[in-house]
Parts: sequence; structure tokens; C-alpha cells
Amino acid sequence: MARRCDLCGKGPQVGYNVSHSHVRTKRRWLPNLQAVKVLRGQTPVTVRVCAKCLKKGKVTRRTASHASMAAASGGPAITPAA
Repeated sequence: MARRCDLCGKGPQVGYNVSHSHVRTKRRWLPNLQAVKVLRGQTPVTVRVCAKCLKKGKVTRRTASHASMAAASGGPAITPAA
């Protein structure tokens, strides 16, 4: 599975660890991905979203209260922002 945010596309960054003697070894910085359940239409879907997108409000977690509100109103409770 790709380590990529489903909303913004953020992926791993590459670079070097640099020691005191300036010996460089390759390394990767991975995005802080979180598995989040959201509603797409009426279907709950798990998407992998970076923490930055969660903090910006591009997507909202689906909670039990949202699910019960959606069932009562007949409409989608949460939709991911474009």
C-alpha cells in the first residue's frame, strides 16, 4: 500500500542523515498518515489522510453521533472537502 495521503497526495521525502564527520546515509521521512472513516455518499469508507489535512479540516472523522444523525435525516453526515 502506498504511503500517500488520499487528499493532498503527500508522500515520503528522501534525504540524508549527516553525522558529525559529515558521512551521509540515505533516509526517508514518512508522512503522518491516519486511517479515518468518512462517508462518501451513504457508504462509510476508510481513507488514509495526513495529519495536516485533518488539522486543516479538509476531512472530518465519522463518529457514531454523525452516523445516527445521517440515519435520522436521510442525508450524508460528512463529505470530504474538495
